[in-house]
Amino acid sequence: MGVEMETVKIIKFNPGLCKGHLDCERACSRVHFKTDDGGERSAIRIIKSQNGYQMTNCNHCGLCIDLCPVLALRRLPSGVVILNKNTCIGCQSCVGFCPRGVMRRAPGVIVPFKCISCGACVKACPEGALELVEIRITDVAEEVYALQGVCE
Repeated sequence: MGVEMETVKIIKFNPGLCKGHLDCERACSRVHFKTDDGGERSAIRIIKSQNGYQMTNCNHCGLCIDLCPVLALRRLPSGVVILNKNTCIGCQSCVGFCPRGVMRRAPGVIVPFKCISCGACVKACPEGALELVEIRITDVAEEVYALQGVCE
């Protein structure tokens, strides 16, 4: 077994810069589905709220990995969690379990999908509201524990 990664790249959102153009969602849809529909076919979501914009995306915590009954999810050496579409049986356990709600389903598609930190959304954002940053895996674990109300 290999050495656990110490860092992972994630998409960081700067809400003060976002103007809601959704070019990022369309770029993500092109990566996952070869279409620029955005919305339900994007692994990231930009949501307008009373206080501006918010984004939901995967932080690669890896909780979904142990949950998958067919081992379709795994962590790459880069720290990014990916889904093997050929192994996945479409049970949607990961979609229902994800504590951040970022395992996605698209209409008419049985296999879920998620952010793979490819950076397409970052390049597409005309306002520079997104960036690809490297964080420590331990920081991700602390965030997950906080979401679950678990003390270390």
